[in-house]
Amino acid sequence: MARVTVEDCVEVIPNRFDLVLLASHRSRSISAGATLTVDRDNDKTPVVALREIADETLDLEDLRAGLVTGLQRVILDDDMPDEKDDAPILALEHGETDPQKEMSADDLMKALQGDRDNDSSSRF
Repeated sequence: MARVTVEDCVEVIPNRFDLVLLASHRSRSISAGATLTVDRDNDKTPVVALREIADETLDLEDLRAGLVTGLQRVILDDDMPDEKDDAPILALEHGETDPQKEMSADDLMKALQGDRDNDSSSRF
């Protein structure tokens, strides 16, 4: 088989920066055990990744999605509700009252005096 050149791959992915990112991501996934879409022919993993891109045997959108997912540091789960937004709603659904509305002036003064009377040696 002929050698893979960058010109063969640039026809498929015109942006060279994207080409490097996608080829390196595919090369890492091949090293991790992903199935090959072309014969290895005694080639190293980066060459196989470039041959796969040049031969268009990969779905580039899936490859891009895998790259983006791999580069994300925080993965947001859309199914999970925000804790701070739903906490008052959940408390009210269970019959609890809002503690900020129920605190009287006397309770507030007792709480503030308790904080004032405690010396710093009793705190951690």
